[in-house]
Amino acid sequence: MNRPSVLISGAGVGGPTLAYWLARHGFGVTVVERAGTPRSAGNPVDVRGPAVRVAEQMGVLPRLREAATGTTGLRFVDAAGRHTGRMDMRAIQRAGEFELPRGDLASILFEASRDHAEFLIDDSVTALDQDPHGVEVTFERAEPRRFDLVVGADGLHSVTRRLAFGAEGRFVRHRGMYVATMPLAGRAGPGSDVIMHNTPGKAVAVGPRPHGAFFLYRGPAEPGFDHRDTEQHKRLLTKAFADVSWRAPELLRHVRAAEDLYFDAVSQVDLPRWWDGRVALLGDAASCVSLFGNGSTLAMAGAFTLARELADGGDDPRAAFARYETAHRRLTDPGVRNIRPASGFLVPATRHGILARNAATRLWPVVAVAARLRRPHEPL
Repeated sequence: MNRPSVLISGAGVGGPTLAYWLARHGFGVTVVERAGTPRSAGNPVDVRGPAVRVAEQMGVLPRLREAATGTTGLRFVDAAGRHTGRMDMRAIQRAGEFELPRGDLASILFEASRDHAEFLIDDSVTALDQDPHGVEVTFERAEPRRFDLVVGADGLHSVTRRLAFGAEGRFVRHRGMYVATMPLAGRAGPGSDVIMHNTPGKAVAVGPRPHGAFFLYRGPAEPGFDHRDTEQHKRLLTKAFADVSWRAPELLRHVRAAEDLYFDAVSQVDLPRWWDGRVALLGDAASCVSLFGNGSTLAMAGAFTLARELADGGDDPRAAFARYETAHRRLTDPGVRNIRPASGFLVPATRHGILARNAATRLWPVVAVAARLRRPHEPL
């Protein structure tokens, strides 16, 4: 009896996790990844709650622990570098939860899954043609092939979503901000805190290695914005932070010379349904909360749930996709609702808002403990 075949587009976080679990359930898995080398820029990400349990069952917890950043807090400073407030991040972190560089997490998950799946690196899907029994897939480089199922785990700007569901503009909504990160050689900041400076509508931060530098600013959708155009990104970032002091002038010099700069609009993906026939979406391709580090947790948890439902789904993948979506939306929907208050805390729009935020950090220990007690134990 032939094993059901699944193509996964994207080898970031959700893709390798899904590949591992589908292979464990007896599927034949192929993963295609456009990037020839992993990206080192990007925010540190969290592995929390359900993702910790997934990682434990994959046997990768020791490697996650080794790669953890060890960040202890977020410290706010004024233009002269004077302390104005601090959040102790350990107050909301449960035992066994991790913050680590996204590139390290992706590499660890790839190593865990590479012997269980076929990987097509430096390639991409260019066309999908599905019928009731399978999907004909055309690639940029590899020969066309047929798969029983296709899963898009290829991020905010998902090619799979565009090919199977329609143009990006129909489903991706700009949330009024832009984010940029880049690595810095050596130690970016002293101690083990991320240090952030705010002006109205803008935030610039540095952290202990391997955080690097972080920029976040409020702004409307840019006409002609291209998420692949690094020179455009450098111009936008330089213009936005030209009037910011503290370490911004120094960091902008690094931006202009950077070879590995991540820059994108903070966006929300809003799809009425995450699947169509034999094609489904996972992670940011389905439901993006692109700013606060929890996307990796959601991608890992979603991959585990999707694999489980497909394994239990019999001959009807549509029923399995529907069960996966129903279960996983219970985790993703609260994050979408929290974008506005979280962004208001990190990037207050006014000077009064900055002062109020800094004053509120004095209550942080009490608020953090209460939030931790309210956090649900997410099922898998």
